[in-house]
Amino acid sequence: MKTFTSYGGGVDSRIIEQAVELLREGGVVIYPTDTLYAMGCDALNPKAVEKLCRLKGINPDKQMLSVVCSDFSQAAEYARIDNRAFRIMKEYLPGPFTFVLPAAHTLPRQFKGRKTVGVRIPDNPIARAMAEALGNPVMSSSVAPYDPDDIVSPAALAIDYEHQADALIDGGEGLDTPSTVVDLTDSSNPEVLRRGAGEFEE
Repeated sequence: MKTFTSYGGGVDSRIIEQAVELLREGGVVIYPTDTLYAMGCDALNPKAVEKLCRLKGINPDKQMLSVVCSDFSQAAEYARIDNRAFRIMKEYLPGPFTFVLPAAHTLPRQFKGRKTVGVRIPDNPIARAMAEALGNPVMSSSVAPYDPDDIVSPAALAIDYEHQADALIDGGEGLDTPSTVVDLTDSSNPEVLRRGAGEFEE
């Protein structure tokens, strides 16, 4: 596994370029978000999505898949966001939230089994820069360390996933709390599915 260190949590364009090159080749990259570290791949590469699902033990027919987007414009290409949903998301993003939305037909087949997609725009410049440089969302899943004490430590995650991920971007210690998940499939009636790092007013 390659390890890239982004000092101070800022964006190093050379690191982003190298990480995105691995994503384009179908690789898996561990990277920081504004909550837990995430394991990500190119969301439009079906083989990469299958690989990540296999690594994380995800059944795409039964479990929601999530993507990290660079901004609202990119998110709107891959999820159906009505005006009410957009106003709600605008209030909370970028931030530690995953919004569940109807999936657009632009996503690969693995996303269509559940007809919904979780959309994140994290308050983390590295995560957003990866999606921007890739040109489409990064399919992502929170990293679960073998030892719960390792959850915030990128150095420990590098050891835990040395033979599973292709690279890790060390952006400093992460949080030990996941994002708050909000169902916006009916935007007139938002529902909090999981309370996490973000405070959402229903």
